[in-house]
Amino acid sequence: LSKFVPKPEGMDKVPIYIPNPTWGNHIAIFNNCGMDVRRYRYYNSKTNRLDYDGLIEDLKEAPEGSVILLHACAHNPTGCDPTMEQWKDISDLIKSKKHHCFFDSAYQGFASGDAEADASALRLFVSEGHNVVLAQSFAKNFGLYGERTGTLSVLCNSPEERSAVMSQLKLIIRPMYSSPPIHGSSIVKTVLTDEELTAEYYGNCKEMATRINAMRVKLVEVLKEVGSEHDWSHVTEQIGMFAYTGMNSDMCDELTSKYSIFLTRDGRISLAGLNDGNIEYVAKPYMMSQLARASLHHEFLARFDSQKIS
Repeated sequence: LSKFVPKPEGMDKVPIYIPNPTWGNHIAIFNNCGMDVRRYRYYNSKTNRLDYDGLIEDLKEAPEGSVILLHACAHNPTGCDPTMEQWKDISDLIKSKKHHCFFDSAYQGFASGDAEADASALRLFVSEGHNVVLAQSFAKNFGLYGERTGTLSVLCNSPEERSAVMSQLKLIIRPMYSSPPIHGSSIVKTVLTDEELTAEYYGNCKEMATRINAMRVKLVEVLKEVGSEHDWSHVTEQIGMFAYTGMNSDMCDELTSKYSIFLTRDGRISLAGLNDGNIEYVAKPYMMSQLARASLHHEFLARFDSQKIS
């Protein structure tokens, strides 16, 4: 993209707009590629939900021909995805501004539990005539994290364009890593080219997504049971592997240092790590971290310390 996308008039680098927040490594990747990394509003911390109006406004203000990074499903870290109606409006806006779409798909199958449904936004953009670039990871949805397995797809307009793109990609790949690891990709190919294995895989995704969503609902229920009056509805509205709690870094540090509950300092917790045996232990300190904003905090901590779950 840095090499081949035309630079907007008056700019030395190709601008790429990434959501705020996003996967932390996006920033380093695109900076190191020589692109001008910019942010567009995505998450409203006051409502703990998608900042759709801010998103639209920022994409309108982006220079014509910018690259726009979009999370295909289960946005990381927030778990807040646009509705299909909103995706349609985003598509129309990107087309009107002649922007270029770069999709990052890391959680297909883990958002709704339906791998086909999780590709809906991407397929909408394709049907509307966007020449998308797609970076897809199979680390989570195939359990191949250590194999670094994924694909890069570029939608072309003709066989001739395809040949030209493939030729340029090979020129980039050859001095970079030459040959990709084969074991992980062979597993994915074996599964997705066999109807019976594909059906089993889709069933596995559904089972995992259903369990994760059950933990999402259970966490909110237990928070209420232990006395939290905070509005946690944003957690049940999110999708994917994570819950973006809205807690600040100080609250997260306390959960980790005092109770060995590990989460990223932006308040994101992995729901896959929750189960019926540990969810109450997690929920009680969660509630206390919310109470850290109130004068009752130290009193509540003392009460909890006296009745810790062993």
